[in-house]
Amino acid sequence: MRIACWQAACDSPSVPRLLARLREAAGQAAEAGAQLLVAPEMTVGGYPLRPAALAEAAEPLDGPHGAEVARIAREFGIAVAYGWPEDDGSAVYNAVRLVSAEGETLASYRKAHLFGEVDRSRFTPGDQGVVRVRLGDLTVGLLVCYDVEFPESVRAHALSGTELLVVPTALMRPWDVVARTLVPARAFESQLYVAYTNWIGERGGLDFCGLTTVAAPDGTRLTLEEPVEGLLLAEIDPAVVAQARADTPYLHDRRPELYQDLPGPLG
Repeated sequence: MRIACWQAACDSPSVPRLLARLREAAGQAAEAGAQLLVAPEMTVGGYPLRPAALAEAAEPLDGPHGAEVARIAREFGIAVAYGWPEDDGSAVYNAVRLVSAEGETLASYRKAHLFGEVDRSRFTPGDQGVVRVRLGDLTVGLLVCYDVEFPESVRAHALSGTELLVVPTALMRPWDVVARTLVPARAFESQLYVAYTNWIGERGGLDFCGLTTVAAPDGTRLTLEEPVEGLLLAEIDPAVVAQARADTPYLHDRRPELYQDLPGPLG
């Protein structure tokens, strides 16, 4: 499967403007032969969300912004993974939704590991660890940004059969090391693909570093090194996952009985 990761400039928090830009990216991705477009964290509304932008962007899973994304997916015949603030009537979550090329919701996931006050002041953490679904010939899993920095989260996906882990993010400087080192390490140690899709530019006092990356289970990676808006295209091959798991059998050789009594959070 060919996928496209949209590295986007955070130039406007306007929801209509962001959706129009997502539509343009979807058209370009489809024209390039991609079957899946992955957008950054909080695609609808932008990141970080100020109160006015949060009020404009927040909606339930079947809200009008989501309906527009579904129309975009149907128009170009491409699946879309995008982020938005999910309001279920009692709490707001930092969420990602995967929409099929027919505009149907395949899966949604709420960010479980919230990053600092920029997240905790706005969102409630999700309580579901592994969300995955079949898309074509692939098992696709969902995480958001900080989630991927926890090896347990990625390993749980690998053990559940995830082959492609989609991770919309809003990684800011000075943590470039996450994109350059941590994400490829996660892909290699759990033998799956990680599509890590970021913003560029400055907003709300944060400087987003780009470095959108597709890391493969065999230790290779593709990265948009320049801080420019654009698409990163990558081929996702289940055979590479199978070969990596055969060559480096971490999942087979691990000994979970040794870790059952690990303590909880420190402090």
